[in-house]
Amino acid sequence: MFYPEELLIAQSSEKNSEKLPHKKTPINKFVIGGFLVVAAVIILAVTSLRGNTQYYLTINELLSNPGGQTQNVRISGVVLGSTIQYDSTTNTLTFEVANIPGDNATIEKMGGLATALHTAATDSSLKHLKISYQGSRPDLLNDEAQAIMTGSLGSDGIFYANELLLKCPSRYEDSLPAQAGT
Repeated sequence: MFYPEELLIAQSSEKNSEKLPHKKTPINKFVIGGFLVVAAVIILAVTSLRGNTQYYLTINELLSNPGGQTQNVRISGVVLGSTIQYDSTTNTLTFEVANIPGDNATIEKMGGLATALHTAATDSSLKHLKISYQGSRPDLLNDEAQAIMTGSLGSDGIFYANELLLKCPSRYEDSLPAQAGT
């Protein structure tokens, strides 16, 4: 049995429900939140990878383009062992590198990376570049090692490296860096 108060409340709620438009199916908050998180991750990945993308230049490419980029470049060359000098008091390492081919097909035609490095180190007709590096002398720095350096080419013609990576050809014979122009 309904009491008059309950009847009034029931009637008023029926009237209110008739006046209110029916709500459309709401979009799940978790779907929107998930979409925003995925979009943010994609944007962060793209922007961080774009800033860190850096190609290796050969010595010839760096020296043949004087108006080109000379700041924050990464180059690759073969170490000439007779030019290595290390001053332990100033922690300064200087050496020369010779040009090595920039594409894998040429390196493979030469007989592999070890042969290409040996040929480049012994061929006096190839371009050489003097390197200056502040830091301790790496253990792998020896004759015919592949040097990968990041830095800038000074107006004096010396490449000032702030990062130096070395690859021993006997250890990494099949591993080649991504070269510009390949």
